[in-house]
Amino acid sequence: MVDLVGRVDDKLRRAFAAASLPVEGVRSVPATRPEFGDFQCNAAMALGKAAKRNPRDLAAAVAETLRRDPDFASVEVAGPGFLNLRLADAVVAGLAREQAASPTLGIAQRDSAPVLLDFGGSNVAKPLHVGHLRSLVIGESLSRLFQAQGIAVVTDVHFGDWGLQMGMLIAAIRRAHPGRAPGTVGAGIAIDEMERLYPEAAAACKADPERMAEARALTAALQAGDADARADWGALRDTSLADQKRDFDLVGARFDLFLGESDTQATVERIVPDLLARGIAERDEGAVVIAVAEPSDTRPVPPMMLEKSDGAATYATTDLATIADRAASPATARCGRYVYVVDERQSLHFTQVFRAARKAGLAPADGLVHVGFGTVNGVDGKPYKTREGGVARLRDLIGDAVAKARERVDASDPAVDAEALARQVGLAAVKWADLSTGRLGGYVFNLERMVSFEGNTGPYVQYACVRIGAIAARAVAAGARASEISLGHPAERALAMACLRLPAAVEAAAAGYAPNEIADFAFAVAQSFSRFYTECPVLAAGDAERAARLALCDLAFAVLSRALWMLGIAVPQRM
Repeated sequence: MVDLVGRVDDKLRRAFAAASLPVEGVRSVPATRPEFGDFQCNAAMALGKAAKRNPRDLAAAVAETLRRDPDFASVEVAGPGFLNLRLADAVVAGLAREQAASPTLGIAQRDSAPVLLDFGGSNVAKPLHVGHLRSLVIGESLSRLFQAQGIAVVTDVHFGDWGLQMGMLIAAIRRAHPGRAPGTVGAGIAIDEMERLYPEAAAACKADPERMAEARALTAALQAGDADARADWGALRDTSLADQKRDFDLVGARFDLFLGESDTQATVERIVPDLLARGIAERDEGAVVIAVAEPSDTRPVPPMMLEKSDGAATYATTDLATIADRAASPATARCGRYVYVVDERQSLHFTQVFRAARKAGLAPADGLVHVGFGTVNGVDGKPYKTREGGVARLRDLIGDAVAKARERVDASDPAVDAEALARQVGLAAVKWADLSTGRLGGYVFNLERMVSFEGNTGPYVQYACVRIGAIAARAVAAGARASEISLGHPAERALAMACLRLPAAVEAAAAGYAPNEIADFAFAVAQSFSRFYTECPVLAAGDAERAARLALCDLAFAVLSRALWMLGIAVPQRM
């Protein structure tokens, strides 16, 4: 297995142990500047402070051991006790050759239970909008990250298709089409009409008790299995889901399951009396709640409400029932983790639900994870809106990015499908802007910057990958062949080192549910290749040097295209 960082860290720990020093917390970090070497370690600083010893003396003792290791070209003690490490060129070249020969490019394969990913969070009657973008993009990237580690993934959109909202919508549509019989009204209703009618219905129900009573009656009929209510509901659900599947395809989000809140209702009906009978839930002023506060809490965590005083279930009840169903379903029972990719503003909700699930014995203690994220903002720093102040539809957002990319791509080459290329570049721009940002932070949706072919953008990294592929194609056309990687120029070495960081980047990204680690890695490789391309001629080099550089180009293309795949970004054939 190619694990550059792990290899260095293991040698560091052995050297600290040889100096009779603790090894806990000993690890390397990439050097901040080339003159500091390849890696740095500041563990001697913390150990010196704890032991009241001079950190520089401790670092010197460790360096003495490391200098005897032929893997290191130099080991220096700097400043008050930093260790600067530079690997031998032969070691870097050998590891790069190993990585090039590895089917996984050195990414460690995990013998782990499958992971269930819950993301997307769409609802009946509501087209996908800008608020769904981050969940879809982050969720799909995490799915690919886990797959890259050999972990099976089951994805579920968890469709919002039940409850009072459906009664409101069915009632409104029947009112809008009085000439059609109940049970036939839902068929043929377009998503645009649903989008218009639902907020009108919600406002009317809030203002008019009779309209609310009508909606509640239809909700009760639907839940009781009334044939007409079920028929209208089913038609609306199918139309909504078909429309949303087109958006899922547009952004490249893949789902194995399209289960909805409606699929959990039998469990919802059982779970409240069961938890009451087991003493896990209790009645409080007519409602049913579960106490979930813990002594270590640093903020108030109120009881989770399972049932309102009027007998209605809550979203938390449905989420709890969904966990129970997932644990029992053949499709998901083997999953060791349920990972929910949902807005960070839902953090308290998931804290309550996860604690209730553990208290009820529905899930393992560490098997429930909320992967939160910040908002997509406009240039004013506030949540992104259309020019008219409304919520932007997801497909319009992507369409704007494609239109902007269309202005930038070269349409003069008849061998290039300019429209397909604009779609690839526009989507890369959107995904990169999202995934290159730490997920808990928001980011500004600025198409001018995002679609640029310069700087830290998706199109820039795509172009680097395409340029590498073009070198290989020209080499093949000229009859040139790659041999094996050897390193004779600093830019060659820097590119090899950048490629070798892929396994560590994948490990960090998967462990922290942080696709930005992969984006950072890919951008660093693209930058290293740009320098290599400038300083190291490939096709014009002598035979031996050309063959070695072609091998390095092949490795760079492989790791960069794999990184982009993990981000859900396509590599165009030409740009």
